[in-house]
Amino acid sequence: MEYLFKELSQRAFQILKSNEILTISLKGEESEFIRINKSKVRQITSVINGYASLELILGKQKASREFTFTKDNNLNFKLLKIELEKIRSYIKDLNEDPYIVKLSKEISSNTKIQGEIPKPDEIFDAILKPLSKIDSSGIYSSGKIFRGISNSNNVFHWFETDNFSFDYSLIGKDEKMVKETYAGNNWDQDHFNNFIETSKMKLDSLKYNYVKLKPGKYKTYIAPAGIADIIDMFSWGGLSESSIRQGSSSFCKMRKEKLKLNHKFNLTEDFKLGLAPRFNSYGELSPENTELISNGILKNTLISSKSAKEYKIKGNKAEVNEALRSPVINPGELKNEKIIQTLRNGIYLSNLHYLNWSDRSNGRITGMTRYASFLVENGEIKAPIYQMRFDDSFYDFFGANLLSISDENMISPNVSTYGGRSLGGSKCPGILIDNFRYTL
Repeated sequence: MEYLFKELSQRAFQILKSNEILTISLKGEESEFIRINKSKVRQITSVINGYASLELILGKQKASREFTFTKDNNLNFKLLKIELEKIRSYIKDLNEDPYIVKLSKEISSNTKIQGEIPKPDEIFDAILKPLSKIDSSGIYSSGKIFRGISNSNNVFHWFETDNFSFDYSLIGKDEKMVKETYAGNNWDQDHFNNFIETSKMKLDSLKYNYVKLKPGKYKTYIAPAGIADIIDMFSWGGLSESSIRQGSSSFCKMRKEKLKLNHKFNLTEDFKLGLAPRFNSYGELSPENTELISNGILKNTLISSKSAKEYKIKGNKAEVNEALRSPVINPGELKNEKIIQTLRNGIYLSNLHYLNWSDRSNGRITGMTRYASFLVENGEIKAPIYQMRFDDSFYDFFGANLLSISDENMISPNVSTYGGRSLGGSKCPGILIDNFRYTL
């Protein structure tokens, strides 16, 4: 795909008019999908797809179109010319963008992450044997995901990764479930087996009668998957420079009032994880590592070149929407095997869902507990709990109420397959919190 994309780009740039600036982007995959239900393989599917998009700049006007990318470059070039002519037919009628970002002559990049993934005929036993004698459902996806971007300033970026993810649920009596995701670039059978065993232990703990807790403040441990969901909120009215400038960011108080989080809390954008490409939709290379929150202090925000131009500040080549692409929370010192004992009396949350801002200006996030969440008493799991709604400010639970951070952080990839397998995700530890607020 890389060769086809590069060749198509070269042909496209040869037909541009002197005043036109063109960027071509490509996203696609070569994937295998396996659906599992009742611990049996129910469906096997192979997918090869690609979508190319054009973005044409003419003065201070910009427009884009998309078309299906195939393995026939003659057909690709024909489709490209059709879409380019469509853009030319209406671009002059569009409003001008005073902060339009013209293409700079960036250094090109080429990243290929090769993984060790079982072949399709090998993965059945690898997955199903540890799941024998238990009801399970899920979807396994694996293969190659690629992204490319090329522009008429002779910049070419390519990102390609081999990876897998197994998004699954273990189902016990009365439809009680444990949901987990196992993902990575290199399949490790022993690690996967241990991962499943941990899930089985959680499911076994669901055999006890559920208890209904009263609303209030409880000492709480939120597992890595739940913390990843909270960090996702920081891309929505969060660490965006434009959002802070417009007063719609939850981090305004850290900028204007110099509020701090707990000194143990450190958040970075780290592309060394290989979860997402460093280049953005402008064809710019973002720094490999950007400190966002260091020892609880807001050090940097995500600043796109558009925001940099609008506010006359130095940017850090964030994506145009200034969302997190590869966030990492630094691990702490809480040993994984000591989490329940350290929690002692409180609530263990495996997953969260339906998160939203309840009071964005004060950093308040609301959501629901989900799946395997437990009441812990005297350092032992006592019983599963009914779903509860929480509503609390990250200024509190990542601030004064943060007690400890686990010493292992886990990759939580974006497992969305709508329109294709997704890139991105985060790497987060679990976090122990005092006085976490539950409202119902």
